[in-house]
Amino acid sequence: MSAFDRARCQAKAHRCALDAVLAAAVLVCMVAGSFVDPHGGHGVSWGIRTPDPLSLVLMAVAAAALVFRRRAPMMVLAVTATASLVESVTSDPRAPVAMCAVVALFTVAVSTDRSTTWRVGLLTMTVLTGAAMLGGPLPWYAQENLGIFAWTGMAAAAGDAVRSRKEFVHAIRERAERAERTREEEARRRVAEERLRIARDLHDVVAHHIALVNVQAGVAAHVMDKRPDQAKEALAHVREASRSALNELRATVGLLRQSGDPEAPTEPAPGLDRLEELAGTFRSAGLHVLVARADNGTTLPAAVDLAAYRVIQEALTNVQKHAGIEAKAEVSVVRVGPNVEVTVLDNGSGEDHDPDSGGGHGLLGMRERVTALRGTLTTGPRYGGGFRVHAILPVKTRPRASGDPV
Repeated sequence: MSAFDRARCQAKAHRCALDAVLAAAVLVCMVAGSFVDPHGGHGVSWGIRTPDPLSLVLMAVAAAALVFRRRAPMMVLAVTATASLVESVTSDPRAPVAMCAVVALFTVAVSTDRSTTWRVGLLTMTVLTGAAMLGGPLPWYAQENLGIFAWTGMAAAAGDAVRSRKEFVHAIRERAERAERTREEEARRRVAEERLRIARDLHDVVAHHIALVNVQAGVAAHVMDKRPDQAKEALAHVREASRSALNELRATVGLLRQSGDPEAPTEPAPGLDRLEELAGTFRSAGLHVLVARADNGTTLPAAVDLAAYRVIQEALTNVQKHAGIEAKAEVSVVRVGPNVEVTVLDNGSGEDHDPDSGGGHGLLGMRERVTALRGTLTTGPRYGGGFRVHAILPVKTRPRASGDPV
């Protein structure tokens, strides 16, 4: 902190003492000015005079009032203006008591609004100047009378300018603080969104592959003694599902690495081009999956492509886990106008067919993915048995505004 900044901070902390110093300085200037005669005789412009005792009393009263100028600016202006008014119509020669009224008017202009400043300023100028011109000992056109008008007008204008600058600086500071808070909130929001996205990816990857591993491990354990060839095939599927899970986990967790990290994965995120491969992993686990596509080879944005893949993956995982051993699933991807519709149906008859009965986050994660892209997701039981997952995703996406829900 510079010496100027320290001095300014100390002045703000001791405003009353600063006002007392100002009042003393104004009093000294007025007393010194009261001994000067601007109309000196014997061919000189300046002379020495003896001030009137009443003028000295009025100067002392007006200067003492300036000590309280910040606490009660209107009252101080009234006191100083009254003292100046009395001095202008009673003293001859005149003493510069109006200096206190000028300082008080400046304080009023700094501490109030513009309309109040101009109303009070015009009233002060009119009363003091009119009284000096009409009731004072000097002619109405004397320089001292015009000086009162000029100094009071400049005090009001200068005070209004200072107040306007303070308001401008305060507004800039508030705008900067608001912008800083907005940036921090935006950063926190983006971090929260990224955490949710990574959590959804981890859930989808783990739930899908662990479900397949569980099914294949159960098959291997069941046929290990009687049909070792089938057990070996099941274990091979377990190994393949585990490898796929590790690869996808590495790709997902690798997003947390810095962009310049050479070990960060560079393979693209899964999309609908791997739909048959995904269906094949479920078929190898014993689930009958039928895939139908009528999207006319539409190239989807990466976010939409990934969301559609994850919705199908999570829906088939729920079928595998909850729909029963005889369940069949149908997957359809259809282009309808500006949207692509993804539907997963099953005829599950298992006792635990509610995907959320175990307290998982599968449906919640699907809904978050779809909503983030301004799509819609509907899920629920089918008439006659089974479950239906239907997602409508826009082919063209636009950036989400900061106020939109995640």
